[in-house]
Amino acid sequence: MSNQSFEEIMIELKEILSKMESEKLSLDESVEAFEKGMTLSKKAQEILDNAQKRISIYNQSEQI
Repeated sequence: MSNQSFEEIMIELKEILSKMESEKLSLDESVEAFEKGMTLSKKAQEILDNAQKRISIYNQSEQI
């Protein structure tokens, strides 16, 4: 999971959401799916934050 691309993370998040919406999961399974989704969501946000920083740095160097 640590080397997943943003796109791969989004696909996995959609799969988790679909599973949670369509299947009857036990409480433990639901909590596990939620925790995994939150971990993936945080990783996706980190990727977006890093991309934004790279773009900001590029934009700053272009203004000089």
